Amino acid sequence: MAENVSLDVLSYQQHCHWMKRALALAEVAGESGEVPVGAVIVDRNGQIIAESSNRKERENDPTAHAEVLAIRAASQFLNNWHLGDLTLYVTLEPCIMCTGAIIQSRLGLLVYGVDDPKSGTIRTVFNLPDSPASNHRLKVISGILEKPCREQLQAWFMKKRREK
Repeated sequence: MAENVSLDVLSYQQHCHWMKRALALAEVAGESGEVPVGAVIVDRNGQIIAESSNRKERENDPTAHAEVLAIRAASQFLNNWHLGDLTLYVTLEPCIMCTGAIIQSRLGLLVYGVDDPKSGTIRTVFNLPDSPASNHRLKVISGILEKPCREQLQAWFMKKRREK
């Protein structure tokens, strides 16, 4: 089963710190015309191993989601696809493709900001980590800086609708 992780004050502050970095990356993506999603991968010592934001439009690549790009970069940096000692922070609940990459990379902990009611596959639409198809028991924390993550996405989509 995917394990919901309890938080103490210190770990909550650390999670907020990294989610703020993911929000900053998402802001850059949004300014570039991408859906504003940012991802940061850190090790147990609090060192950034990799980070990215959505680049689907800029790279004309449907797999260029923030999570996938960060996982690729972390794997290359470590020269290892087993990422069990790392934590991924992402502003939006991962989609089916990103959840698959998270499970396949054996990430130690996923921390995300806001649920995705349309395509979230950690808890909202599907629960892939708890699926019989998952061979990895993912630890998950959701709702870190949920309000700013939601507001950033809502503001971006409202702006896009006005531009049409």
